Amino acid sequence: MATIEQLLPMKRVCELTSLSKSEIERRIESKAFPARVALSKHPRGRKAFVASEVHEWIQRQIEMRRERSF
Repeated sequence: MATIEQLLPMKRVCELTSLSKSEIERRIESKAFPARVALSKHPRGRKAFVASEVHEWIQRQIEMRRERSF
């Protein structure tokens, strides 16, 4: 059975990461944060983040901190 992914709105991603919307957008632009998924064909339509990708990004940040502290 396939795993069903959850999608997260920007507001929730800001809460999870403690980053501002503008900071997340900068990091997406520089490929330092997971890109959003378009939920409609309209260029300015609704977009969301794949939850597992955001959680993986958070985990990498924690791991990098641990590596730097040794």
